Amino acid sequence: MRRGTGLLGLATCLSLLFPHSLVAAAENNHKYAVGERTLLWVNKVGPYNNPQETYNYYYLPFCAPKDAGKAAHKWGGLGEVLEGNQLIDSQLDIKFRSDVPKRLICSQTLDERTAKIFRRAVKKHYWYELFVDELPVWGFVGPPPEETKDEEQIYIYTHKSFDINYNENRIIQVNLTSENPQPIVPGSSIDFTYSVHWAPTTIAFSRRFERYLDYNFFEHQIHWFSIFNSFMMVIFLTGLVSMILMRTLRNDYAKYTRDEDDLESLERDISEESGWKLVHGDVFRPPRSLEILAALIGTGVQLALLVMSVILITIAGTLFVERGTIVTVFITCYALTSFVGGYVSGGFYARNDGKNWIATMLATALLFPSLVFGIAFVLNTIAIAYHSLAAVPFGSIVVVLLIWMFISFPLCLLGTVIGRNWAGLPDNPCRVKRIPSPIPQKKWYLRPSVISLMGGLLPFGSIFIEMYFIFTSFWNYKVYYVYGFMLLVFIILLIVTVCVTIVGTYFLLNAENYHWQWTAFTSAASTALYVFIYSIHYFFMKTKMTGFFQTCFYFGYTLMFCLGLSIMCGALGYLGSSVFVRRIYRNIKCD
Repeated sequence: MRRGTGLLGLATCLSLLFPHSLVAAAENNHKYAVGERTLLWVNKVGPYNNPQETYNYYYLPFCAPKDAGKAAHKWGGLGEVLEGNQLIDSQLDIKFRSDVPKRLICSQTLDERTAKIFRRAVKKHYWYELFVDELPVWGFVGPPPEETKDEEQIYIYTHKSFDINYNENRIIQVNLTSENPQPIVPGSSIDFTYSVHWAPTTIAFSRRFERYLDYNFFEHQIHWFSIFNSFMMVIFLTGLVSMILMRTLRNDYAKYTRDEDDLESLERDISEESGWKLVHGDVFRPPRSLEILAALIGTGVQLALLVMSVILITIAGTLFVERGTIVTVFITCYALTSFVGGYVSGGFYARNDGKNWIATMLATALLFPSLVFGIAFVLNTIAIAYHSLAAVPFGSIVVVLLIWMFISFPLCLLGTVIGRNWAGLPDNPCRVKRIPSPIPQKKWYLRPSVISLMGGLLPFGSIFIEMYFIFTSFWNYKVYYVYGFMLLVFIILLIVTVCVTIVGTYFLLNAENYHWQWTAFTSAASTALYVFIYSIHYFFMKTKMTGFFQTCFYFGYTLMFCLGLSIMCGALGYLGSSVFVRRIYRNIKCD
């Protein structure tokens, strides 16, 4: 059950400065002397099919250590706390390279309440997580529910057998075998026991986490094929865009550069002039809701830089080895890249003659964090109601707010000021007319809404397979480690998004519709819509998640991800279209 929320928050703050102050020295350097105590930390427990529905290990009436309220806790960094980890010393007597025969932990006489709790846990296939020298160990409370033949004969494992492999003075592997199932019957007495067996191994310390990596799953042929397929899509799409657009534009330019002696042909061409050339006096008109679009574009560029930075940092170092490190890196990189978001939004807003730059800066600094915080607040309220470890302690919330207030917000403000002064001069190749031109009615497939919906199909197709691997990693207890694949897919996504958005923008302008800015953004952003639709399919067809708690967390986290993806893709799609639009109008006579 959740306890010590205020103390946890204080420890979280302290852990930012002294992340290892409460950790035993042997766990700091992973080196042990023979006979030195080896700590077994208990972490969390929960239904196997619901990964986010986790509780404190002693939420179930296991044998608690003496004076459990004063048992040593291991507080990690900010990311570890946000991931819902709460390690408590089990106080089991385990010493380095010293075998322990079967030894009693405690004896329990099951009353009605205790038996009911254990029976419910076994029927919901509860699992638990332990740690030995930073190595995770998993076990189940009882046999799988499908092995229960009689509802009245539900069993619980009462013996934990630890097999620990060591290489000289370091622990390399820890295996747990759950044994001795006993029926859960009110009034019966159960002895909980454990044993430890040590054995040498030749596996190097640097390779001890490799056993947690599922090579057969992540490096399957279909993963390589998906990368190849997406790469071929990029080549095909960029070639198609270059061939169609450049050929068409070359013909259009030819009408403006034709020899003046051919007056009859020139007059005929001018009288037939239509399409994107007719809107040159309106195409650079400031878009509607300029402040919001500026904030979205700035935030999108910031998120793109954030994702690229985290991927590169993770490739450079195996961040998945330590609990919560990737979450901490995400928060830190987001705060530091706020300068870029402010710079891009401030420059864009000033180039479009925006006057209320403070509102734009506030929108850039608050838009994405407020959306994420709103979703997180709802999920946190649900987690608190369930007494789950997924509930973020108040102290950690304060730390995140302080990071935003004293790092992210000032950097965004600084970036906005510099952006509007250094990159805020209008550079449109064509002057804007005073009176907007009417937009003619076109066929249904040239409407902005249709172009926006169709624009996300190909980018989604380029990341479809990778989405399966990412979702499976996050929701099915697999360690995602193929960040090289992720980097390639991310680059492919950016290229496909830009190419598709350029094509959609050209079709829109050719239909004499000069409201291309929001269409370009939403066309690229619609990729996230298809990802969310896919997530619904994944939830019902690929998982066995049940219950209100897990359903809320699944779709809440997915919504956060899709919001970030939509803003990022939309911003990059707009920037690609902006470069394209400026390029084509730079080469025509705009007077």
